[in-house]
Amino acid sequence: MDRDVLTEVTEVTWPAKTRVVEGPWTFRFSPGGGKRVSAASTAQVVTVDDVEMAERRMRDAGQQPLFSVTADQKIDPILAENGYMMVDKTVFYHCDIDQLTAHDVPPVTAFPIWPPLQLTRDIWSAGGIGADRVAVMERARCDKTAILGRVNDRAGGAVYVGLHAGCVMIHALEVLRDQRRHGLARSLVIAAAHWGAARGARQLALLVTAENKAANGLYRSLGMSVQDGYHYRVKR
Repeated sequence: MDRDVLTEVTEVTWPAKTRVVEGPWTFRFSPGGGKRVSAASTAQVVTVDDVEMAERRMRDAGQQPLFSVTADQKIDPILAENGYMMVDKTVFYHCDIDQLTAHDVPPVTAFPIWPPLQLTRDIWSAGGIGADRVAVMERARCDKTAILGRVNDRAGGAVYVGLHAGCVMIHALEVLRDQRRHGLARSLVIAAAHWGAARGARQLALLVTAENKAANGLYRSLGMSVQDGYHYRVKR
């Protein structure tokens, strides 16, 4: 899939509270919502003066200066030279949805329910996905659901799924620590694919940090293709 399309699907299914375009920058402001909805980005060639303007704008909004960039953007070395370190290299995974719907979800394993149940929220909270990030899901203006997962006769995982432009995007996949290594994360991904296919989706995609070895191993085992995404730059 084209990276611009993947980026658009991400923005729609996981939207910032406030998104403002000023000069060469797109600013995102979402207190507590995480880096993805709080970083500034640009597709233009910028200068050090532009970076300083962006820093002031973010500080004035009460937000730490944070930039989302791709390795091929000329802004990346400018930020590095001005004291910004790279964190959270993030990659896209994607595949044709038929590739996943060829697999069945075990019975009584996955339950798509929107709005999310309190049990679903509790599972997310245990993994650090609190109310501010659930608020990101709630404000998304797209077809969406939360999927509650069961394993070993108890609720053990949850995932949020959004659909835009024929692509299902997975976010906030969480399995309780004591319920891992039982295949629940795999079942939730496949359940997301079945949910999307029933609504006409043709593709499935997600984002994960390169350092998350367990998640990367899962998505590769499902035959998904990996594609460079972006990383963040923050002050040292």
